[in-house]
Amino acid sequence: MQARAGRPGKLLLAALLTAVAAGPILNYGLSAISDLVITDLGITEAQFGLLATVCFAAGAVGNAVFGRFTDRQPDTRLLVLVFALAAAALALAAIPGGYVLLLVAAGLSGLAQSFPNGVTNRILAERVPEDKRIGWIGIKQSGVQVSQLVASLAFPALAAWIGWHGANAVGAVVAGALGVVAVRVVASVPLLPKAPTRIGPLPAGPAPIPAPPPNTRFLIYALAVFGFVNGMGVQATNVYLSLYAVRELDFTLVMGGVAAAAAGAIGVAARVGWGKMMSGGMAAPPLLLLLATLALAGAGVFLAAGATGSAALLWGAVALHGASALGVSVVLMAAVVRSVPASTIGMATGMVTAGQFGGFTVGPLAMGALIGSPGGFAVGWGAVAWTYALCVALAGYLVLRRRRKDREAAA
Repeated sequence: MQARAGRPGKLLLAALLTAVAAGPILNYGLSAISDLVITDLGITEAQFGLLATVCFAAGAVGNAVFGRFTDRQPDTRLLVLVFALAAAALALAAIPGGYVLLLVAAGLSGLAQSFPNGVTNRILAERVPEDKRIGWIGIKQSGVQVSQLVASLAFPALAAWIGWHGANAVGAVVAGALGVVAVRVVASVPLLPKAPTRIGPLPAGPAPIPAPPPNTRFLIYALAVFGFVNGMGVQATNVYLSLYAVRELDFTLVMGGVAAAAAGAIGVAARVGWGKMMSGGMAAPPLLLLLATLALAGAGVFLAAGATGSAALLWGAVALHGASALGVSVVLMAAVVRSVPASTIGMATGMVTAGQFGGFTVGPLAMGALIGSPGGFAVGWGAVAWTYALCVALAGYLVLRRRRKDREAAA
C-alpha cells in the first residue's frame, strides 16, 4: 500500500473520493425513500425538508467556523473525524427513535461534511504533483454524486428488504469500514518536497495562519456567493426529486430512487469532465455561466414534466440537472486550489463551501414549504428557475469583470 514520494496512485484518489462521499450518504439515502419516511413518521413535506436544512446548516456553520482548525490539524485526524461523524449519523438514523432523533442524525451528517473539501484540497496541494491536481479535483469532488448514485439505488432496495432503519445501519457499517481504509491509504503517501525556506531561527509557538492575499479575496467571496445561490437550487431539487417522481409522475419508490441515482451518475461524469476542462486551462467564470444556463433550462424542463405528465421530460430534466448544477462544485474547488496558497487553502475552501452549504440549508426548507402550498411543485420549480436565473446573472458579471481586467492588463 506504500506509494512513492511525489507519485501518488489511484488508491489515494479513491480515498479522497470516499472522504467526500461519506458525509452526504444519509441525506441522499433519506431523499431516495422520502415518501416512505414521510408516511412512516407522519410528517409533512416541509418537516422532511427540515432534515436537509438541519444537515446543511450544521455543515455551513462547520465550514465557516472550522476553516482555520482544518489548516492546523493532520490530514489523518481530519479523515477520522469525517468518517466517524458520517457513521455516527447513519447509526443514529438506524434507531427507531422518531423524528427528533433523525434531526440529530441529520446535524451530525452535516458536521461530517464540514471537513472533506478542506482536507482533500490540502492533500492534493501537498501530496499530488501540480500537473495532476485540477484533474483529480474533478474526480474527488464527484464523490458527492457517487454518494447520491449509491444511496439512491441502495436505500430503496434495502428499505424494501430490512426497512429504512436497517438501510441506515448497513450504511453506518460501510462508512466505518471505508474510513479505516481511507486513513491507511492517505497515511502511506508522503508529502511532496517543500520549497526551500529562509535560514534562521524558528519563531516560538505555532506559526500563524496568514489571511488570503488581497488579490484572491474577491474571488473567494464571489465563489461563495455563487455557491450559495446555486446551492439553493441544487438541494431543492435533490431532496425532492424522488418524491416528485413518485407523487406527480406515479413512479414506484424504487424508480424514484433510480431517477435520483441517474442524476448522481450523470453528475459524476459531469464533474470529471468539467474538472478536465479546468485542468486544460479554462477559466472558472465562463464555465460557471454555461452551467448556470443549463441548470436554468433543466428547471424549466422539470416544470414542463409535471405540467404534461411526461416521464420522458422528467428524465431529460434529470440529465440537465446532473450535467449542470451538480457540476458547479468542481469548478469552485478548482478555482480555489488554482488561486490560493496551500497554507490558507483550508480557510478559503471553508468559506466557499460555507456559501454552498448556506444555499443547501435554505433550498430544501423553502422547497418543502412551496410544494406544501396550493401551488405545489409548479411553484417550487418556478422558484428553482429564479435561483438559476440569478446564477446566470452572477456568472455573467464575473465573465465581464474578467474581460475588463484582461484588457487592462494588456493595455
